[in-house]
Amino acid sequence: MKEYDQPNSSIKIAVVGDVHDLWETADEEALKQLGVDLVLLVGDFGNEAVGVVKTIAQMDLPKAVILGNHDAWYTASDWGKQKCPYDRTQEDRVQQQLDLLGVAHVGYGKLDLPALRLTVVGSRPFSWGGSTWKNEAFYQSRFGVSSLEESTTKIVAVAQSAAYETLIFMGHCGPKGLGDRQEDICGKDWQPVGGDHGDLDFQAAIAQTRSLGKAIPLVVFGHMHHHLRHSQTPRTPLVFAEGTVYLNAAKVPRIVQTESDRLRNFSLVTLEAGVVSQASLVWVGKANTIVSEQILFERSASNLTQP
Repeated sequence: MKEYDQPNSSIKIAVVGDVHDLWETADEEALKQLGVDLVLLVGDFGNEAVGVVKTIAQMDLPKAVILGNHDAWYTASDWGKQKCPYDRTQEDRVQQQLDLLGVAHVGYGKLDLPALRLTVVGSRPFSWGGSTWKNEAFYQSRFGVSSLEESTTKIVAVAQSAAYETLIFMGHCGPKGLGDRQEDICGKDWQPVGGDHGDLDFQAAIAQTRSLGKAIPLVVFGHMHHHLRHSQTPRTPLVFAEGTVYLNAAKVPRIVQTESDRLRNFSLVTLEAGVVSQASLVWVGKANTIVSEQILFERSASNLTQP
């Protein structure tokens, strides 16, 4: 990698998991207090919650966003259309969200960040997860994509056009291939329990991009909530493989009220010279200070030698 393509020596990234209507102005204040260089938001802001997305779009911090399945809840699927509480002939709330986010939305796109010397590349937006092609008419009409294979090709083409050789991939659901137990990072926790619910096109796009010689230190996503429906064992939130940290940030609910405080969670990732040196899950209190931190990953001599 050429020196001028390397990321800045130290970058602090906040990853915001599935919001599900729990976003407040205090979140932006907390992120600024944390001193982050970049915010990555992995979607599911609410059921086509245009108001929440508008607040996030106005956030005065460098950010990249990918919209999730709930962000097209009443538009993408036949079931959702039947439940839609508004007149879809008069409103297009999916497009409203995309318009509000503008270049910050990286689904099937990218965001080159000259100040950080890296590129954020988005996977398929509005993903429901899994290895089957869902919501065919939605993806064809919105993005001109008709299959998982075409989706993979679209993502890889974006990665090839990145201005920098170091890429962060983000999706709503994570890639397939990281485990098939319900407690695995994208494991299915509904009946029948078990199975890998990761996105097949995302997996293929990462593999093809890596074969092009791009550096991929970090892949972030959500969708598969940390709390499991049929087990007291928590979901594995992070996997390190082939030199890449895969981080599931969907700690839900992301804001909780205690007797004495209001706590909000973020995942924090530190990049040092283009590699992840640490990743953690933090809870921030009303004073915008970290009240608890769970270290998920730390760079060590043992994982430094992994391919």
